[in-house]
Amino acid sequence: MPELPEVETTRRGIAPHVTGRRIVALQVYERRLRWPIARSLAPRLAGQRIVATARRAKYLLLTLERGTVIIHLGMSGSLRVLPEGTPRMRHDQYDLKLDSGRVLRFNDPRRFGSLHFTDGDPARHRLLKDLAPEPFDHRFDAQYLWAISRGRRTAIKTLLMNSRLVVGVGNIYANEALFHAGVRPGRAAGRLSRVEAQRLVAAVRAVLAQAIRSGGTTLRDYVGADGAPGEFRRQLFVYERAGVPCRACGTSIRRRIQQGRSSYFCPVCQC
Repeated sequence: MPELPEVETTRRGIAPHVTGRRIVALQVYERRLRWPIARSLAPRLAGQRIVATARRAKYLLLTLERGTVIIHLGMSGSLRVLPEGTPRMRHDQYDLKLDSGRVLRFNDPRRFGSLHFTDGDPARHRLLKDLAPEPFDHRFDAQYLWAISRGRRTAIKTLLMNSRLVVGVGNIYANEALFHAGVRPGRAAGRLSRVEAQRLVAAVRAVLAQAIRSGGTTLRDYVGADGAPGEFRRQLFVYERAGVPCRACGTSIRRRIQQGRSSYFCPVCQC
């Protein structure tokens, strides 16, 4: 599913095409997404100018003159900027028609994405109000990670993927960051030392930053706003490389299942 780098890549891709443009209409083709698209939404958006774009965790925010549109890509969703009149493809769910003659089109085969609107502070919206610090936020530092891991028996990878502790570190990037920090994904979080916490925070930021520069990771459905796949997959060190020699030491990468998700690690480089 699209994770933080994919969502940020999408935001950067659509921003030049939507910022400053006025919404002509919202055309809904399928309301039955993760939450049904409200019928009252179209008239609230029509005529409004998009002032700015932003991201919070895996949510895209379109700041309007009056209110904010909140978009989630779900497990298989993508947003693309297309000329108006471009024939619809299967699984196209809605269009935001712009005064530029283009549309912002949402495609989602699994229909787990969502579209919301708030006329209040978006940070207080029910989907955003309980989210933890961003990985690039100054609040997410070695002291914070070390402190929240104290006394926890849960695996460190599970802790990294808990959006109530830090947002946006999905399965792909948690695996990669743990490799670069030299920590096995199954290690009990409470055993993390201060030095390891410092290495892990730096690794999370570095891996996410590199993924954003590379346009995200394409494993199945994800494409960017221009329809191009992300390139970070070519740079992965452990994710989905079970049985392949480690890029650092040559030892075969191993795979384990943790809470229904695949974890990948090098038994030599990570301890």
